[in-house]
Amino acid sequence: MHAVKRAVFAAMLMALLAVGTTAHAGPPLQPRKSKPHEPASNYHKRPEVKAFIDETAKRYGFRRDSLRKLFAGVQAQPSILQAMSRPIEQPPKWYEYKTHLITDERIARGVAYWRDNARGLAEAEREFGIPAEIIVAIVGVETFYGRIPGRFRVIDALTTLAFDYPRRAEFFRKELTEFLLLCREQKLSPLKPRGSFAGAMGLPQFMPGTFRRYAVDFDGDGKIDIWNENEDSIGSVANFLQWHGWQHGGPLLVPAQIDSEEVLLQLNGGLSDRRTVQQWEAEGVRPREPIPHLDAESAAALVMLEEPAVSTYWLGFNNFYVLTRYNRSRLYASAVFELADRIKRARPASASR
Repeated sequence: MHAVKRAVFAAMLMALLAVGTTAHAGPPLQPRKSKPHEPASNYHKRPEVKAFIDETAKRYGFRRDSLRKLFAGVQAQPSILQAMSRPIEQPPKWYEYKTHLITDERIARGVAYWRDNARGLAEAEREFGIPAEIIVAIVGVETFYGRIPGRFRVIDALTTLAFDYPRRAEFFRKELTEFLLLCREQKLSPLKPRGSFAGAMGLPQFMPGTFRRYAVDFDGDGKIDIWNENEDSIGSVANFLQWHGWQHGGPLLVPAQIDSEEVLLQLNGGLSDRRTVQQWEAEGVRPREPIPHLDAESAAALVMLEEPAVSTYWLGFNNFYVLTRYNRSRLYASAVFELADRIKRARPASASR
């Protein structure tokens, strides 16, 4: 498959799985049979939008006439509703998922991104305690280092989902409000920012609420720009991970040896089934390698990654769990882990000194 097509497919795959995260937009999509209706673009004339405008103006001090004028220029996006409503037969397996993300090109571009942003990455690691390779891998998975940040106007995407996607309307109306506040705070025209079909923005694909809580002016120029400024994007990703409990130097994903297959029946516990290493060992699960500086109380989830011939099993510790706060998916967190490792190992030896 052509590289650009692979990148686009990866972005769509990520969006469909990732819609649902602290940084993204809600739980994974569920299969559905009904076809979405065709939304009309005259949002400013619709009663529910008028009510939203009145409430937003009253609560946050916006001018009603300005909001009416803004929503008169919003364009409905039927393709977004089609993407959100597309049936999902079954989630991809790990070996299918990683094929589109752990590629030679993405690794090579990650090495180049690290080289070009070495100062900002080193500063983020010092200030927030987040390894540079993890930040690079997240930007690489999310937007291919800025190559595919999304083509929709954010105001169009959020308005379409807020008023024509009933299943998640409440969530997207909150994000629409966050976006209006963000634009006012950052002195942005709401008609300018672009992002994914779910409204995620910039190199790190932050939802508006995530932007307002975690994005930082890391280059100190007086504004936060996660669309065009790598330093702001790097600092914002690092700040997000730190706030969600990243432990500097802590383990992330460690290969596991399964001594008793009975424990595999408990895998449906998912990422929420977290136990100490001692508790897992009592169940017949033990690390395949020593884990330095491991706290006796450190909890881990048992993670299965499907391969074509045989599945592999891993213990996902706190930092793995933190990655799932960015995107609530074991596949996503595993992809970030592997891409980060591959990028780090691909760097020239001189760059590591």
